Amino acid sequence: MTTRSVNAVLLLLITALWGVSGNAAPKRADWLTPIVDAPGVSYHSFESRAAGTRISYHLYRPAAYDQDATRRYPVVYWLHGSGGGVRGIRPLAAQVDEAIASGRVPPFMVVFVNGLRLGMYVDWKDGSVPMETIIVRELIPHIDAQYRTVATRQGRMLDGFSMGGYGAARLGFKYPELFASVSIVGAGPLQRTLKYAPRASGRTAADLMQEVYGGDIDYFTEVSPRQQAVANAARIAQGSNVRMVIGSRDETLQNNEDFHRHLTQLGIPHEWVVVEGVGHDPLGILQTLGDQYWDFYRRAFEQ
Repeated sequence: MTTRSVNAVLLLLITALWGVSGNAAPKRADWLTPIVDAPGVSYHSFESRAAGTRISYHLYRPAAYDQDATRRYPVVYWLHGSGGGVRGIRPLAAQVDEAIASGRVPPFMVVFVNGLRLGMYVDWKDGSVPMETIIVRELIPHIDAQYRTVATRQGRMLDGFSMGGYGAARLGFKYPELFASVSIVGAGPLQRTLKYAPRASGRTAADLMQEVYGGDIDYFTEVSPRQQAVANAARIAQGSNVRMVIGSRDETLQNNEDFHRHLTQLGIPHEWVVVEGVGHDPLGILQTLGDQYWDFYRRAFEQ
């Protein structure tokens, strides 16, 4: 059997196992996640013209939201990692609720964005998943219209882990006029090329490159956090709060260190935190850092 034949057989096997084709746009049902029942958390959806369907999100509101009908609140847009973020909503909301109740941070809201299993928080090159457009052009205006938000860049933060850290970096650096604060936790892919994808939720790097970026390395580079930082370095450096957090046992540590140096060379001020003894684990990072994790939020929202 030729090498080409072997590759074709492997592709068929992968397609059967994953239930995807070379161009696997999500089913309409994927845009509506299961409902998570957690204190302070509610389930919502909105009609997306970009996706041509309804899209769900979960929203955490602090207890104070219902106690003062005039007060407005800053918003954190939480971007989950690959594989979907439903399972992480309850424990993360509990951590947020405790931090607010204890007075470690001022009250704020959290939008748990539906980033699909592997949406990458970017508009896919073939147009089948306009994820960036949905978040920036539809979700944010919807949130500001429906809830008492601080609808300015100072009132918005992006925070995300793994794939969500990649999304927070690229969206935060591309749209500094929308987000004053950007938290990049255990992020990936931050490398210059996509030759491997250790955390891509079962996808190989080649499959991810083809599915999201159309097999085009130039497009991958163009939309990457690295390029967004280059394009907007001066704007990001003026009045933005940026931090990078990574576990010392995370296999993406080297790529994060390289990106940290990249930001330094561009003159973008940022906080760099390596959490000793922690791997690729968002709750492990949050619990290990404790007050230090929330210090970034407090500084951002006390302004």
